[in-house]
Amino acid sequence: MSYTLIFTDSYLKRARRFAKRHPELKEPYRKTLNLLAHNPYHPSLRLRPLQGKLAALHSVSINLSYRITLEMIITDKEITLVNVGSHDV
Repeated sequence: MSYTLIFTDSYLKRARRFAKRHPELKEPYRKTLNLLAHNPYHPSLRLRPLQGKLAALHSVSINLSYRITLEMIITDKEITLVNVGSHDV
């Protein structure tokens, strides 16, 4: 079962900025997106719902310091990517 990743314009802008700042994470980032599309529930992604002002979103980890926040629309097998950045964001 595979999911469709939706890349919004605002996400793509953030992702380009993230890639410029962290070129060493290019491969882990790519692997995270690939795994997310194939199995968002894979344990290595550490999928979890967020709290507070981001309560409508989930996050998956690229590594221990960086994550991708996303909106999961399970009924359509779509995952809308919202942001990429540090866990502090």
